[in-house]
Amino acid sequence: MRPHGLLAALLALVSGTAGMAQNPAQMDEAMDISRMLLNPPAGVDAAFGAFQRGYYLTALELATPRAQEGDAAAQTLIGEIYANGLGVAQDIPRAISWYAQADENGDIQASFQLALIYQFGEGQLRNRQRAADLFRKAAEGGHMAAKYNLGLLHVEGAYAEPSLQRAAQLIGEAAEARLPEAMYDYAIMLQEGAGVPPDTAQALNLLEEAASLGLVEAQVEFATMLYMGVSGERDPEGAALWYRTAASSGNPVAQVRYAIMLLAGEGVERDPETAAMYRTLARNQGLSLPQLETLIAEAEPDMVARGEERARFWPGEPPQAATSRPGLVSDNDGPLGVIDGLL
Repeated sequence: MRPHGLLAALLALVSGTAGMAQNPAQMDEAMDISRMLLNPPAGVDAAFGAFQRGYYLTALELATPRAQEGDAAAQTLIGEIYANGLGVAQDIPRAISWYAQADENGDIQASFQLALIYQFGEGQLRNRQRAADLFRKAAEGGHMAAKYNLGLLHVEGAYAEPSLQRAAQLIGEAAEARLPEAMYDYAIMLQEGAGVPPDTAQALNLLEEAASLGLVEAQVEFATMLYMGVSGERDPEGAALWYRTAASSGNPVAQVRYAIMLLAGEGVERDPETAAMYRTLARNQGLSLPQLETLIAEAEPDMVARGEERARFWPGEPPQAATSRPGLVSDNDGPLGVIDGLL
């Protein structure tokens, strides 16, 4: 089962403390947190504070009495702990029970988390109509990720009324809230005029922002739009930069496109070795392109061999690897058009 929702995203910001080493600094911190939890300052939620610090069992202990008295936020927190197995064994049925109670008590975050379980669960857990109803409930309460998911259902048209206009409205609202996936999808809708009047300039702005927020799909799409010059002026240097960023994250489409640009020396300094590395990485993921194979066949064999060796150790470097690599963005004479028709 995948991690669920916005509380799970906090896990990237905190350090788990189970099995904490008995070092004085850590023990002092633990004592400070314990004192805070026993007598928290005004306005501090002790259970959520413990959760954010990675003290999941403490959070569970603090939240349980409140949850048993009908506190919806505490019920949602317990559901999150059991859904993701944080300090306890993962227990999806128990998580569903707590989420359901919080949902009944009006917590839209619980409604959203429960919808995710029914949307992506397996076997008897999977109930997409129930998921759609819960997404709708959370969306009506203002939950932006729920609006985005409900918008996707309107595009699909199986569990919500088929309506590109309604989808664009919901996804657009989530995009305004800077949800990267919504920004990407709404940009595509703007580009294609799907459910909304076409607006290439706004689409580019949204893609650039989503790319800057780390959404790899947006990085690839934005790079392609820059390369093709959809705004009226081609920008191969900018395209190379974003393809490189996405390629470095492991995206195979970006890897083959960046490899082609490296071999052609378009928008970036020619670098057959790095091109060979990315070509190998993409092939390892099942993606190859005849155009790339033709170009790599013309490259220096020793550079290709070094690039393939680097791919074996990627994202690290082979032993005794060169400390500097070519491939920095540079000015280049006219466009070669090498990516036209790619993928």
